[in-house]
Amino acid sequence: MIVKDKTSDLYALRHSAAHVMAQAVKRKFPQAKLAIGPPVEDGFYYDIDLPQPLTDADLGGIEAEMRKIIKENYTFEHSTMTKAEATKFFQERGEKFKLELIGGIADDHVSIYTDGDFIDLCEGPHVKSTGAIPAMKLLSIAGAYWRGDEHNPQLQRIYGTAFFSQEELDAFLKKIEEAKARDHRKLGKELGLYAFIEEAGPGMVFYPPAGAMLRHQIEQFVREEHLKRGYQLVMGPPILRADIWKRSGHLDYYKEYMYLIESEGQQYAVKPMNCPGHILIYGLQTRSYRELPLRFFELGNVCRNEKGGVLHGLLRVRGFTQDDAHIFLREEQLVDEIDRVVTFTREMLGAFGFAEFAVEISTRPAKFIGTPADWDRAESALKTALERQRMTYQIHAGEGAFYGPKIDIKIKDALGREWQCSTIQCDFALPERFALTYAGEDGKEHRPIMLHRAILGSLERFVGTLIEHYAGALPLWLSPVQAVVVPITSEQAGYAREVLQRLAAAGLRVEIDESDNTLNKRIRAAELRKVPYIVVAGRREVEAQSVAVRKRVVGDQGAVPLEQFVERAVQEVRDKR
Repeated sequence: MIVKDKTSDLYALRHSAAHVMAQAVKRKFPQAKLAIGPPVEDGFYYDIDLPQPLTDADLGGIEAEMRKIIKENYTFEHSTMTKAEATKFFQERGEKFKLELIGGIADDHVSIYTDGDFIDLCEGPHVKSTGAIPAMKLLSIAGAYWRGDEHNPQLQRIYGTAFFSQEELDAFLKKIEEAKARDHRKLGKELGLYAFIEEAGPGMVFYPPAGAMLRHQIEQFVREEHLKRGYQLVMGPPILRADIWKRSGHLDYYKEYMYLIESEGQQYAVKPMNCPGHILIYGLQTRSYRELPLRFFELGNVCRNEKGGVLHGLLRVRGFTQDDAHIFLREEQLVDEIDRVVTFTREMLGAFGFAEFAVEISTRPAKFIGTPADWDRAESALKTALERQRMTYQIHAGEGAFYGPKIDIKIKDALGREWQCSTIQCDFALPERFALTYAGEDGKEHRPIMLHRAILGSLERFVGTLIEHYAGALPLWLSPVQAVVVPITSEQAGYAREVLQRLAAAGLRVEIDESDNTLNKRIRAAELRKVPYIVVAGRREVEAQSVAVRKRVVGDQGAVPLEQFVERAVQEVRDKR
């Protein structure tokens, strides 16, 4: 995310570090052509067209050159050029990307910054001099299309970060290492939770048994909690005629992300959203005001034609499942229902171990359907509900969906990172487009309002978030395998099977390891799988009808009567621990 607050000292520091990095690259690779180099949330980057591909091994040399420039302590000097002067200057240097940027500037003059032998097109701000960059580090290299368009040249993006002290930088680098250890792409593969199969196509997720069991636990819990709160289960087909998507507005506003197919002279679209299906179900019968709020819920599978370059593990895929609900209601019910959804959201996320949130309200975009008056009423309802909840929020102007404003709730994980999760969208427009009605108390037809909401959001993304939050060590209630029974020798195998059966009868997901490996190797194998409990059965355990319990992270807990362990484990599952 590009940082927009240009008034902050950290912005100026990181912007300056980006310039120093570009300067160092130009010194080492004079043929390099510079694109843009903004500060971002955790650092900065610069997109560069280079005559040769860089690797991480090149970062050390660029960083060393940066340190020389910092030591030389060049002053950042601001000046301006006319567009004609700037065009001539950068044309002589073959800086084609700068020329394109200059062409898009409306003013007659452009802003230039100079430090030592380096001159760049830039609005600023910067720190006083290169020597005012006390702590910086280059992090990685990635590919990036110029201006994010896959039809444009692919550039090399060099990421780095900068802080005002070495202590802050060291803490950040430690956090990065922790994040790498928690990477769901690495842990998901090691733990057998999900897979991508190249021949099946990019962005399509497969769940082996362990991952399918995790999904089952999540889905079962989600369904039960919705039913408790008065939601009704519905299901819709995976494709609908294109006319439906035209009517909803998706074909006009979302077409590039949709998969379109032809059959028997008709055009269809694989659903990227569940809302039109729920709208059609609403319209199957005459509705009364007494039915409202009417809450439809579906674990709906959708497909979106995401660009290959943005696919990222489980966080950005092409096929995924949403815990999607659509609530049809009267306007006087609107604030109460949004408030109820926010409470539900906090309770659900809390059950998965998330207690800290960042909240945003996204308002009317430039392209929208409906009337400005309806948008104002919808935005007001969202704000009022959050204020009732005493939740602080930020306004993201112009970032709403094309059919309505929305609340986004981002969860904070164990490392303090934010993950997009829940969304609540208030929609006056689609009920109008589909001519939805209900019979009011006055016997007349009225138009309902519609709330679109997802609590976990994409289940794929949520699973990825869970893996990273818990570093793969999922809570007992979610773990695909909750306990592994390990007999010390073959003489205890019979008793170990009895333990297995007793645990399974109590509803626990349990396996037995009777392999020929040593006891230590079998225990280690279970630990690597991050199984919450390892239950060891030896001669003394057989005699005492007990088990020797090893708990993940905690370690050896000694011998415990079998029934006592069963009761403890079952209670932990009930308590969602």
